[in-house]
Amino acid sequence: MLKTQQHSREWYQQFVDLAAQMPEVLAFYRMAGEFDYLLQVQVADMKSFDRFYKRLVNGIPGLIDVTSSFAMEKIKYTTALPLPE
Repeated sequence: MLKTQQHSREWYQQFVDLAAQMPEVLAFYRMAGEFDYLLQVQVADMKSFDRFYKRLVNGIPGLIDVTSSFAMEKIKYTTALPLPE
């Protein structure tokens, strides 16, 4: 989850371009609420996350808060929607 002090069109496009180039990024959302953006990333281990994090924060100016959470176990994951019969 990221907060930024930048909201210009140019900054936004630069951020979108950076995230698009990062293969670890699985999903990228612009948010309403406390945080401005949410990135879902997948990495092999904490060392890989550290490399990703450094590329991210050094690749775009203006980030003021980067908060990370880690899933300990995937209990359920689906993209199927229940359809009425």
